[in-house]
Amino acid sequence: MSSPARHPPIPAPAEPRILDSLADIPAADWDALTDGNPTLSHAWLHSLQETGCANAESGWIPQTLTLWRENMLVAAMPLYVKLHSYGEYVFDWAWADAYERSGLPYFPKLLSAVPFTPCTGSRLMATNDADRLQLLELAVNAARSSEVSSLHILFPPDAEIDLMEQEGLMRRTTIQFHWRNAGFKSFDDYLAAMSHDKRKRIKQERRKVAEAGVTFQHLVGANIREEDWDFFHACYVKTYREHRSTPYLNREFFTAIAERMSDNLLMVVGRCRGQRICAALNLFNAHTLYGRYWGATDFVSGLHFDTCYYQAIQFCIERGIQLFEGGAQGAHKLARGFLPVKTWSAHWLKQPQFAKAVEDYLRRETSGIEERLDELSESSPFRRPTS
Repeated sequence: MSSPARHPPIPAPAEPRILDSLADIPAADWDALTDGNPTLSHAWLHSLQETGCANAESGWIPQTLTLWRENMLVAAMPLYVKLHSYGEYVFDWAWADAYERSGLPYFPKLLSAVPFTPCTGSRLMATNDADRLQLLELAVNAARSSEVSSLHILFPPDAEIDLMEQEGLMRRTTIQFHWRNAGFKSFDDYLAAMSHDKRKRIKQERRKVAEAGVTFQHLVGANIREEDWDFFHACYVKTYREHRSTPYLNREFFTAIAERMSDNLLMVVGRCRGQRICAALNLFNAHTLYGRYWGATDFVSGLHFDTCYYQAIQFCIERGIQLFEGGAQGAHKLARGFLPVKTWSAHWLKQPQFAKAVEDYLRRETSGIEERLDELSESSPFRRPTS
């Protein structure tokens, strides 16, 4: 007679604590919950807070949810009270405007996200579903019992968005463009998988950059020197100012991550006739690269695509990295080998009439996104298999 199947024991409820600084948590304990995702690392998030990029003065008030058993950290949720919607990449300005026109305050709101970083990653960081559910319930209850209008959770993975929807949060669908490594042995091998016209276009773009005299370096970790950071930061600020925007990140932040997580940083530096002309910063681990920021001192046709996309793809191929998340939006990435994928966010609104209106809006928006996804998928840059 076979013995009955054994199920893992359900852990006892943990002690919740809300922390306003990651300085109160040892980095190793926090990082043990991140599955190696550098955008969730203690170094990245703590540096954002410590350098003033994401703190109360900048409208990001940390309220990190944590669970503890026997004084050991077992689960965590990056959470902020937000006084605006800047730096999120999932746009709710129309919702805020509707609240204001009705005489109701939309801000402050609760937000679970990585500031200024539209990358997929766990928002319910735990080793079991019971702790994930406890974190989610704590977040909803915090929104329900406080003066905030709503709770928003941005870019969670598939399993977590399913749990959030089961618990009554509304799912919102957006589209990003991700590159996947199909076992390419070289950049030429990658190009060979593309349709003739797309392959020709990429070769033309790269040829123009090379003919302009631009060469590239891939700098990782300690190979990124102080003068490289100074140059990159100047390029980063210039890019924001050209778009009439204020840069979110200061020089102190880049100094902090250089000290704390250098092995997860790739800087691509372009030189022309011996002088630096452009730079791009990426985060990476063994299986994923996250494209983040770039800038240039001069215009060269095709320079942006080579610096931000082709050099990073080449790095992924050389390292055997399987996924390259190129950041938010950008249908222009499709022609360069990035395929459309669905990304998610979850939303809970306190006011019932607005919750119903948003639910109706999301239903219509999702239908349009599904149609758009079908259109984009038909425009794949890769050669179709012959029967």
